Amino acid sequence: MIFKLMLSLANAITFARIFLVLSLFFVEPLSILFYAIYLACGISDVLDGYIARKSCTASKLGGKLDSAADLMMTLVVGFLIYPFIWPGLGPEIVVWIIIISLIRLLSLCVVYAKYKTLEILHTYGNKATGILLFALPFFLPLGHVTAFSYIICLVASLSAIEEFWIHLSSRSLQTEKKSIFLG
Repeated sequence: MIFKLMLSLANAITFARIFLVLSLFFVEPLSILFYAIYLACGISDVLDGYIARKSCTASKLGGKLDSAADLMMTLVVGFLIYPFIWPGLGPEIVVWIIIISLIRLLSLCVVYAKYKTLEILHTYGNKATGILLFALPFFLPLGHVTAFSYIICLVASLSAIEEFWIHLSSRSLQTEKKSIFLG
């Protein structure tokens, strides 16, 4: 059964995204090839979930795989574009990013302590944060790194706090919870 789930089209697309993300290490950051691979990663991120839902192959394994691929993409791309964004980031943004990261880590600790698993929710806030983070490399050539960073940090803060609150206040793991404002 697990082997069948791993071989589903949606999971295959997620695995392909992982390989595409890793291939970014071998291309020049912010080059046309970088953007082409990066865009393919973004499209695959949208497609895998859509296909899983439409083909009724959505699974916990697929959700965890998708979250792992998202985290890997964030870390790899963050590492690669860091030299391009560092000059535009003030110390307050760096501190803000650290605080957001700590809230996210604390949220994972709460989930693990309560439910003995690690889970990142696919809330609307987390999706909005993901979209903004995905857009960041496309905005770099425009030179508005600081302003865009404030927007990302604001949305990321709200979504991190929302997810932390969901985990902290729930009696059971709420994997399908989209927002604290929706029932």
